[in-house]
Amino acid sequence: MNKIVVKNVSKAYKDVKALDNISLEILENKITGLLGTNGAGKSTLIKILTGEIKPDNGTISIFGIDIKNIDEIRKIVNVSPQESAIISNLTVYENLEFFEHLYGINDAMLIDDIMMLFNLKEVKNKRSKTLSGGYKKRLSIAISLITRPRILFLDEPTLGLDIIARRDLWRIITKISMSTTIVLTSHYLEEIESLCEDVIILSKGHVASKGTVNDIKELSGCDSFEDAFVKIVGESDEI
Repeated sequence: MNKIVVKNVSKAYKDVKALDNISLEILENKITGLLGTNGAGKSTLIKILTGEIKPDNGTISIFGIDIKNIDEIRKIVNVSPQESAIISNLTVYENLEFFEHLYGINDAMLIDDIMMLFNLKEVKNKRSKTLSGGYKKRLSIAISLITRPRILFLDEPTLGLDIIARRDLWRIITKISMSTTIVLTSHYLEEIESLCEDVIILSKGHVASKGTVNDIKELSGCDSFEDAFVKIVGESDEI
């Protein structure tokens, strides 16, 4: 089975160690939750795995490809960040078309397939600045799928959405995971419980716990995932 393998990876910013000798594995075609308080190292890890920054030491293999082979990594990895890449004055369709051309892709059916998956056809001719928060999130993630990544990183995909819009997006993310490995960060613990088959909890640059939600509750001796998370991470890592 293909997987992401991180071994003994560290990253420091001046005197602050964002990641301290961490090792972990992320399996193919699963939704893996990456949890931790602010400053735990989540963003740094994602930036390393997507090739945005380099680790100070350690080794990383993504589906058998060494992270140092960054051109090959970028062919199979994409990220949907908190700050959307949406161009506000373009329509939904024009946004998808723009990014298709930007990525050098020429597939007449691709945009239609993506709009169908995200239920965007009914708003295809609306300017994106007029969309609701839920539709903007859908469009943002849809853009990240244009490259047909094998691995998709979702950074707080439902942040700021009401519960109805969040659940709609959960269903879409679950569909995507049937053919794409998803790693997501979220501050909504119920979202992690509902979506993620595996969970990795970071604290102060270390892997504090990993496994299924039930594994983590059992290991921490807690009945609820929220109590388990608080017990594991202790005080906030925010700096």
